[in-house]
Amino acid sequence: MDNTLKTNHKFEKNESLFSKGVFSLIGRGGILAAIFMTTFIISTLYSSESSARYASVVMDSRTGQILFSRNADKKLYPASLTKIMTLYMTFEALSTGRLTLGKKLRVSARAAGQTPTKLGLKKGGTITVKDAMFGLITKSANDAATVLAEAMAPTEAAFAQKMTSRARKLGMSRTSFRNASGLPNRRQKSTARDMALLGAAMIHDFPQFYQLMAMQSFNYRGKKYKNHNNLLGKYSGADGIKTGYIRASGFNLVASAKRGSNRLIGVVFGGQSAKSRDRHMKKLLDNGFDQMDNIRPFVIPRPNRKPAKIALGSSHSGTPVLRTASITTPTPKKASPAILAPLRPTNKTWGIQVGAFSRPGKARDQLNLAASRSNGLMAGKKYNIYQVTQKGTPIYRAQMIGFKEAEARALCRNLQRQSITCFIVTPETGNLLRVAQN
Repeated sequence: MDNTLKTNHKFEKNESLFSKGVFSLIGRGGILAAIFMTTFIISTLYSSESSARYASVVMDSRTGQILFSRNADKKLYPASLTKIMTLYMTFEALSTGRLTLGKKLRVSARAAGQTPTKLGLKKGGTITVKDAMFGLITKSANDAATVLAEAMAPTEAAFAQKMTSRARKLGMSRTSFRNASGLPNRRQKSTARDMALLGAAMIHDFPQFYQLMAMQSFNYRGKKYKNHNNLLGKYSGADGIKTGYIRASGFNLVASAKRGSNRLIGVVFGGQSAKSRDRHMKKLLDNGFDQMDNIRPFVIPRPNRKPAKIALGSSHSGTPVLRTASITTPTPKKASPAILAPLRPTNKTWGIQVGAFSRPGKARDQLNLAASRSNGLMAGKKYNIYQVTQKGTPIYRAQMIGFKEAEARALCRNLQRQSITCFIVTPETGNLLRVAQN
């Protein structure tokens, strides 16, 4: 085994979820050690059968943290995974009113002339936005992809430029689109990491439309089209997202599955067949959920009583210094109530929450990550990390307080665009609110 192969089997330095905490847990019980070893073996077996076009990622959708990766940043052909971005932009247009589900779209000669797979649309005919969307989700119809692209831009090429621009805003720094379908183009490349970000953005930005990705079949003009995503109905918790294949890419898949409060995004590039790709994805997700069960085993409810504060920090410098207070003392005597006390109706101070973690250091790390990507929106605000207990297990919530409502909403929208989970914390009740993307 050469050094390259050995290196590739390690978690990348900045990618492993709670890496230091995980390795400390290994020493305690060995459970995670077995999980990591299983994942290592899976990767080894699969990679021995695959070519240089193989890549994979498993990501925690709530935090954006990478649980496992191999060749995560290698530029590869996305094939019909491209249609995830076409659908993302269609959902965006529906949300803003630029498109409506019932709007009839004209079929151009270019659209009708696309190669299979397709719905068989005819030049000069029409198709509704809804049917075109369903054709992408199930049949992965190339003609429907072009119709949607031409409805949102003067040409498909112009739409591809918009796709690439939107990808950059989502943090997909190594992706370039040249068409709306994923048909072969040597300059159309993406990475497993970028596709994981896109999958998470689809889920978090457009939950009202994402549920359509679970559609297992679609009837159109007397024909029934089955969804190519074979994990639907066959893998516990699977509810999307999209398959892809061209000869140059092999068999690709972005998949998502939710179990309890945990949701994972899995990406596989370069499968040798649809069946082997699906088997591999199931094993990657299984191991991802095993890790999550050991790191974050519980759904986190809102505590009924005032939680025990443990830490505060400021985002002035972008690398806050953690100041630890007594876990047994809810509010240190010398601290400012506006900073340390739980959010109260009287001060109308809003907050945000970017995750709940098994260790306080990981809560702080996630706040640091959010601050680094907040475009200055978190500057001057106070970190608020505190402990709650669920069934005897301590959980640490990563919050920041000191916002006006509009500021909190703007910050959460900004972070969600970068696939960082963010909830608004209301001052009256402390409830967590999801902010819909516009």
